[in-house]
Amino acid sequence: MHATHSSSNRTGAYGKVYLIGAGPGAADLITVRGAKLLAQADVVLHDALVTEEMLALCPQALKIAVGKRCGKLSTAQQFINKQLVDNARKYAVVVRLKGGDPMLFGRADEELRALEKHGIAVEVVPGISAALAAAATSQQPLTKRGVARSVAFFTSSTAPGESDQVNIPSCDTLVQYMGGREAAATAQRLLAQGRAASTPVVVVENCSRDNQRILRLRLDELESGLQQCEGPVLVMIGEALASRAQQPIEIDQQQDSRNTA
Repeated sequence: MHATHSSSNRTGAYGKVYLIGAGPGAADLITVRGAKLLAQADVVLHDALVTEEMLALCPQALKIAVGKRCGKLSTAQQFINKQLVDNARKYAVVVRLKGGDPMLFGRADEELRALEKHGIAVEVVPGISAALAAAATSQQPLTKRGVARSVAFFTSSTAPGESDQVNIPSCDTLVQYMGGREAAATAQRLLAQGRAASTPVVVVENCSRDNQRILRLRLDELESGLQQCEGPVLVMIGEALASRAQQPIEIDQQQDSRNTA
């Protein structure tokens, strides 16, 4: 039975807030639990990267866009925190729907702190993080026996006022989130640190979506940047990313659809 837009089924001063991972983009990659909670939500505060197909899973809910997109107008995190608290006062089931997994580069810490400060019940529902989805869609494991035993996720995006000189982790496989603009600088730093110019790189743009693109290149080629990438980009670097001899050739899905139209 779907929840309604009211506080009648609440016992305390606040409803319950669910931080739900939407996964990488495709609507059918959200968890079963996440989809069930969306179907019960009174209100859904969602990121800019959450698709219309995903929002179709909660037709009964009030939908509020609180997206933060690099280089574009965004909703300040403090305002998002206030929105969560204010909506928990009004509704029994409040969903904060985040791309990927809430606990990885999802600013969950700030939102959890704001909710805990008011004694608001909160539950986190994990989602498929972009790195794991990108590894799956490119059929490229991030670990490989005898080659790669460690994986690091990192991003160069920082909070206002913080230095963007992020220390690149020392791991066999590196995965850079939101790496479109910073890819060239990352490649330069890795080459300066002694990484081989031939180190394999796999770039996945718009992971799991209809306009997904997969690019394979070398670390020295990445140094020139990623000029044609417009959607969310994930950059995977390391010897584990080397192509297998019988691996299928990736197709630019957007280009393929144009060719068959």
